[in-house]
Amino acid sequence: MTTAPLAAPPTSEGDRAAALVARDVTRRYGTGAGTVTALDAVDLDIARGAFTAIMGPSGSGKSTLLHVLAGLDSVDGGSITLEGTEITGLGDDALTRLRRERIGFVFQSFNLLPMLSAEQNILLPLELAGSRVDRAWLDTLTSAFGIADRLTHLPSQLSGGQIQRVAIARALVTSPAVVFADEPTGNLDSRTTEEVLDFLRLSVDEFGQTVVMVTHERDAAERADRIVTLADGRIASDEHLRGQR
Repeated sequence: MTTAPLAAPPTSEGDRAAALVARDVTRRYGTGAGTVTALDAVDLDIARGAFTAIMGPSGSGKSTLLHVLAGLDSVDGGSITLEGTEITGLGDDALTRLRRERIGFVFQSFNLLPMLSAEQNILLPLELAGSRVDRAWLDTLTSAFGIADRLTHLPSQLSGGQIQRVAIARALVTSPAVVFADEPTGNLDSRTTEEVLDFLRLSVDEFGQTVVMVTHERDAAERADRIVTLADGRIASDEHLRGQR
């Protein structure tokens, strides 16, 4: 198995302003007459310290785009660079390490481990990566999210809103280059949806985090700085709602 180095210089001035750069990214599934092109030569820069929403109808390629940007799926053509590291050139071990150390995830179901306390769930990415715990950063996150007094509780002892805050704190605890949120409000009522979006927005505005969220909900997408809409595997529109950061 081959691995690539975890650092490489950006290729252009524009790339240096971006946390994530996709160039000519193509992803196909199937073979022969059954081949489906999920992504068709997509170019996309994700601004550092901004909140980007990715929208599109079912089958548009939005979930595939998130998966390849996050290193969860491979590409058939093109390149993806995360803060100077071309992830499309990494071997399995290096890619796993990069996801643990430099990428955060917020899932639709939030995926807390029921046998671990809130604090243990938050610190799990650091444990998996073998990294030290920055107690000051942990205190900052848990205070900002209003869960400092719930850290010894199991998920079953937390409210739905507290579970979501724990999940977002877990995504931020490694100070990742990018946090990916995959339909994080898809199964939530309107009040809980607003709370999740508030905390994603807070992570950008207060902590300078880069967030990429896939959603099918226009109202949720409008909380972002930018909305990228896909159709048939290509970018159909690119709206900057709050200006380029």
